[in-house]
Amino acid sequence: MRKLRILWTDDEIEVLKPHIYFLREKGYEIDTCSNGNDTVDLVRQNSYDLIFLDEHMPGLSGIETLRLIKEARPEIPVVMITKSEEEDIMEAAIGSEIADYLIKPVKPNQILLALKKNLEQKRFVTEKTTVDYRQEFRKISGMIDAAKIPDDWTEVYRKIIYWESELEKSSDSGMSEILQMQESEANNAFSKFIVNNYLGWLTPGNSEKPLLSPDLLREKVFPHLSASRPLFFILIDNMRFDQWRTISAELAGLYRIVEEEMYFSILPTATQFSRNSIFAGVMPLVISETMPEFWIHDDEQEGKNNFEEEFLKRHIAKKGLKIKWSYNKVSSSQDGKKVNEKIKSLLDNDLNVIVLNFVDMLSHARTEIGLIRDLAGDESAYRSLTRSWFIHSSLFELLKTLSSQSVRIIFSTDHGTIRVQNPVKVIGDRKTSSNLRYKMGRSLDYDPSKVFEIKNPEKALLPKTNISSRYIFAMNKDYLVYQNNYNYYAGYYKDTFQHGGISMQEMLLPVACLEPLS
Repeated sequence: MRKLRILWTDDEIEVLKPHIYFLREKGYEIDTCSNGNDTVDLVRQNSYDLIFLDEHMPGLSGIETLRLIKEARPEIPVVMITKSEEEDIMEAAIGSEIADYLIKPVKPNQILLALKKNLEQKRFVTEKTTVDYRQEFRKISGMIDAAKIPDDWTEVYRKIIYWESELEKSSDSGMSEILQMQESEANNAFSKFIVNNYLGWLTPGNSEKPLLSPDLLREKVFPHLSASRPLFFILIDNMRFDQWRTISAELAGLYRIVEEEMYFSILPTATQFSRNSIFAGVMPLVISETMPEFWIHDDEQEGKNNFEEEFLKRHIAKKGLKIKWSYNKVSSSQDGKKVNEKIKSLLDNDLNVIVLNFVDMLSHARTEIGLIRDLAGDESAYRSLTRSWFIHSSLFELLKTLSSQSVRIIFSTDHGTIRVQNPVKVIGDRKTSSNLRYKMGRSLDYDPSKVFEIKNPEKALLPKTNISSRYIFAMNKDYLVYQNNYNYYAGYYKDTFQHGGISMQEMLLPVACLEPLS
C-alpha cells in the first residue's frame, strides 16, 4: 500500500522534529520546508496528499502561499497552522478553502487527527456506515412487517431515504445493493397496503385516512395565512422526498424548517389528477362533474393543467378567504426571471403560489435524451442533477432574496417518480391512456395479479370516458407496456423515471414550512 505523502511548511521546522518523527513512525512520508517560495516549487514538482502550512512566515505569508498552492494544485487539502487566533486571519484562511485550521502549539495527536480526518475519512465513514446499517437492517425489516397505518409507512420511507443518503458517503456498494433490495421489499408491502386501504380512505368521514392531495391547501397552506407577513406556496412538480432533502440542505444557512411532514398523493400519481386536485381542493371526479369545462380527459390532446389558477380562485372563494393572492407558473428560466422581477409586488400579497415544472421536465428529458439518462443514471445522480439545477435556478435566487424579508414559505409537490425495472404486458384500444404507470380504458386485457385494478372508477372518485372504463395501476417498479412491439418498448423504457402508479416514491410526498433565519 502506498504511503501517504505529506508536506509540512514552517519557518521553525527544526522545532517540529518530534512531531515529524511521530508521523513517520505512524507510516506517513513527510517532506519539510521552511518558506513559502520553496513550498510552491515543491508542490509544482511533487505529488502530495496533504500540506501543513504555517500562517506566519518571513517572505511569503501563509495566506499568500496558500493562494499560490491553490492555483497550482487546487485538489490538495491544506491544513493551516498559526499562533494567531485573530478572526480576520481565520476567515481569510477559511475563505481560501483550507481543509482544517489548528492553533499553535499543536500536539502530535492533533496533527494525526487532522490527517485521518482529511485523508482517511472516506474509509472510516464506509466502515462505520456499513456497521450501522447492518444493525438497522433488521429494525427496518421489522418496521415494514409491522406497518399498519399511514404514519408507519412515512416512518419506513424516512428511514430508507436516510440510509440512501448515508450510504452515498460510503464506498461499499454491497450495502447500497442490500438497501435497494430492502426498499423493493418495502414497496411491495406498501403496494399491498394501498390496495387494501385506498378506496376506504375515500369514504366520507373516514378518520383514519392520511392527508391526501385535495386536503393539502386547506390543511397545510391556508392555516399559515397571516395579515402580518406574506405566504409563499412553492410547488415543484414531480419532486420526490429525497430530492426535497437535497434542496432543503442548500437552504440551511438561509431558512429554518419549522415543520416537515409527508402527505399522500391520490391515484393516479400524475400531474393531471394530483395537481388539479390540490388546487381545486376536491377529487378529480368532482372537478369533472362540477367544472366540466376545465377537465380534460386522458384521450384529449389539450394540456391537462391549464386551469390551475381558476381552480385556486374558486377554492379560495369557497373557503371565504378575503385575501390578495397571485398564481405564477415557471416552466423556463425566463419565467423565473419574470417572477423575481416583480418581487416587490409579490410581497404586497397575502399568498403567492409558484409552480415550477423543472423536475418533471428533467424526468421526461431523461427518458428521451440519452445524454440526460447518462447524467442521471440512478437515484444518487438524479438527486445530484436536481441539486445542480436548484443552486443555479431563479428559484434559489428568489429564496435568497426572500430570506431577508418577513415571510413564510411552504414547499411541496404534487407527486413523485420511480425508476421502473419490470415490464408488465397490457392490451388496450387506441383510446387507452398512454401513461406507463397507469392505464384507463374500456378494453383492457392484463394479468389482474400484477396490477391494482379499479373496475368502478366512481369508487376511487375518478372520471371515466366510457361507461365500461376502468383504471389499472402498476406497483413497485413495474411499468405497463402494450403487446404491440412489446420487446422494443420494454427495453426503451426500462430504467427510466415514471409516475402515475403505486410506490412510496410516487405517493409519499414532502410538505415543509420554512422561515428565514434573519
